[in-house]
Amino acid sequence: MSKRLNEDQSPGRNTAAKSEANAAPGSANKIEAVDGDVDMGEFEDPYSDEYESDEEIVEIDDQNDNEEEEEGKDAQDVIKKDEGEQTSEPTIYLPHKSRPLGPDEVLEADPSVYNMLHNVNLPWPCLTLDVLPDHLGDERRNYPASLYVTTATQASKKKDNELLVLKLSQLSKTLVKDENENDDEEEDDEDEFDGEPIMESESIPLHDTTNRIRVSPHGASTGEYFTATSSENGEVLIYDLSSQYKAFDQPGFTIPKNAKKPIHTIRNHGNVEGYGLDWSPLIKTGSLLSGDCSGRVYLTNRTSSNWVTDKTPFTVDNNESIEDIQWSKAEQTVFATAGTDGYIRIWDTRSKKHKPAISVVGSQTDINVISWSEKINYLLASGDDDGKWGIWDLRNFKPGQQPSPVAQYDFHKSAITSISFNPLDESIIAVSSEDNTVTLWDLSVEADDEEIKQQRANSKELEGIPPQLLFVHWQKDVKDVQWHKQIPGALVSTGTDGLNVWKTISV
Repeated sequence: MSKRLNEDQSPGRNTAAKSEANAAPGSANKIEAVDGDVDMGEFEDPYSDEYESDEEIVEIDDQNDNEEEEEGKDAQDVIKKDEGEQTSEPTIYLPHKSRPLGPDEVLEADPSVYNMLHNVNLPWPCLTLDVLPDHLGDERRNYPASLYVTTATQASKKKDNELLVLKLSQLSKTLVKDENENDDEEEDDEDEFDGEPIMESESIPLHDTTNRIRVSPHGASTGEYFTATSSENGEVLIYDLSSQYKAFDQPGFTIPKNAKKPIHTIRNHGNVEGYGLDWSPLIKTGSLLSGDCSGRVYLTNRTSSNWVTDKTPFTVDNNESIEDIQWSKAEQTVFATAGTDGYIRIWDTRSKKHKPAISVVGSQTDINVISWSEKINYLLASGDDDGKWGIWDLRNFKPGQQPSPVAQYDFHKSAITSISFNPLDESIIAVSSEDNTVTLWDLSVEADDEEIKQQRANSKELEGIPPQLLFVHWQKDVKDVQWHKQIPGALVSTGTDGLNVWKTISV
């Protein structure tokens, strides 16, 4: 995808010059003082200095004085009101407490609570994204940062859809100016960077909207960046994005034409679309699970010569939609599913009957998303259509028994659209919702902590907020959020306003 520059300016169009951050906008009409008298033109009063009676003069002066006083008071009131509005403390927006935004209201991020915050504008909204593993090293904490992302569009016309591969580089740290800092003082901060962020992109044409996209976690070690997309037309396409990845870092590299075509297409789902999609974290050669809205899950494995999809799907009798799939992080043949019937099911690929080993009721509504912890392999998180989400201990999943979640939260006010354990911290989890927010939670926080109690007692804003809540990030119509496994605490989220790349001071 070529970069689109807004260079064309129509003759009659008003444009604003680029200014420094936080600079006040300039006046559209500027009045300049000139030497000499200013001619008032044909409306000048030739009798303006004519003598008038004392009585009339006194009367007029009093009236003018009163008018000037009133005008002065009105002007001062307006100035004070404006200054009061500008100096008022910012209001915290919380979906469970704050009123909906008005038509002329916008939310502004507080830069002091972000280590990094960047917005990436895209030609069309994207429903899903994933992060490509790279060779830039693990535990990266320095700035400027670089990362690789893939996403797919939801264009107004099917033929305009694309799979996008992006390299985002020179992502600077969010710098907050200290009021006591001397402007002339030289900064020695190694993270300070004044350059502009750079986005490089490669595109692959698609013929339909993509519901979900997932990248194999083994790309950096195998050199094969297997990427699967689940389309609205029911097809599951598998691409190898290794050529696109090389094109970003090897000047002069030409992407072969066949690299823009899928290396395999799964048609077993027929014309039934799906959302469940996941690559095995333990099988490096490539093992993919795909689920659809008729309740079927197909397993596709890579052989020495091609890709093979099992003819018999994993399924249950109710044919309810499979909304999400997650491979176990510890057991090679085990995976979990969640669906519109409100059940969480645990499966084993070795089962000849292709039936679940355990089924438990996880919600009275649809379960939209699940996440299997990479650090604690018996923890599974689930997000529901009613805004609730919870944590399950799989050791309590036993045939014939109905377990309860070890933790459950009813903070969000709309459906949960994505949920993800932090791959580098077992206690941190990210949750996105249709209430336009992404929340970060720390499950290690104890509700009876004395410091937490004191903070809640001192602030009315904390009333009704779970102590485990770390952070609230606002993004319009957010659909998917992913942690970056090599940049601790960094996340990428997608919504109708593009991609957000961000990292908070809380994680």
